[in-house]
Amino acid sequence: MNFSLTEEQQLLADSLARFFERDYTFEKRRAIQKSPEGFGRDAWAQLAEMGIVALPLPADHGGFGGGAADMLPVMKALGAGLLTEPYLATAILGAGLIARAGTAEQKASVLPGVAEGKRVLALALRDAEGAAVKVAGDGKGWTLDGKKRVVLHGGQADTLVVVAAVGGGHAAFLVDRKTPGVTVRDYRTIDGLRGADVTLAGVKVAADSRVGGDADVTKALRATLDAGAAALCAEAVGVMEQLNTLTLDYIKTRQQFGQPIGRFQVLQHRAVDMFISAEQSKSMAYLAGMRAEAGDSAAVAGAARYVAREGRKVAKEAIQLHGGMGVTNELPAAHYAKRATMIGFWLDQLA
Repeated sequence: MNFSLTEEQQLLADSLARFFERDYTFEKRRAIQKSPEGFGRDAWAQLAEMGIVALPLPADHGGFGGGAADMLPVMKALGAGLLTEPYLATAILGAGLIARAGTAEQKASVLPGVAEGKRVLALALRDAEGAAVKVAGDGKGWTLDGKKRVVLHGGQADTLVVVAAVGGGHAAFLVDRKTPGVTVRDYRTIDGLRGADVTLAGVKVAADSRVGGDADVTKALRATLDAGAAALCAEAVGVMEQLNTLTLDYIKTRQQFGQPIGRFQVLQHRAVDMFISAEQSKSMAYLAGMRAEAGDSAAVAGAARYVAREGRKVAKEAIQLHGGMGVTNELPAAHYAKRATMIGFWLDQLA
């Protein structure tokens, strides 16, 4: 992988930076978080218009076929901007599984709408304890029963991609969120994004709703989760770099004993450690992207665990160096620290 950005990649990263500076400010993000839906439809439409949503999708279904090298600067920018909208859930996880395992008809039906920003997806992956999704088929359709926990943006999705263990492998089903028998409990996660607990009670879906027909989607699911983990590693780098910038600015101005606290050598050492964590995590994000494309899940998992650990470390140090102000919602640093913590949680789920 060439670590230098191409002209197109740099232009896209610059466009995202301008978007966050002008149209998605910290105040705008906080207002979106407090809204009933929890994400901004206008902001999502802007990202779609810029081609960000379509970037990882296949070119023959409205996307641009972007690889790991294209996604890394984008995900870094989304991390630096603290995006609240369902990018990972829709463009990388939900659409990623359909692109890898769906039938030609399913790809043609779902992916163009995703690329245009008109369809939001959520991957319902994690079974609730003691309530794994059970599948029954009668040749005419499927009936789903069970519960899924912590479905990222499940309450905002138009379509749930429900994963179930079937016959020693895995199947996935496209389920309209408003289908009778589907109950969604939507809630805000600590980083201001949205999660949901989804209950499926005798939910009936058509025969052609099974992703890939009768095929086992286990391999495609693993590849999708690896791509999601690699993307989150890159997003974590963007979060860490912003935390480092905010923290450095703070210790240069915070006065104690008549001088900026940044002059104290012990704090300088801690700031350097934070910088090293971010730089090493950047290398691991590159590694995760390359190995995800090569199908090396073990390497992706190792990189993800490293980035999750370092992200939590940087978040903790940032809060410590900000003092009591580091946990207040008025300061962006607190929001970045919470996002770093939740990225660690999701990396643990995906890797």
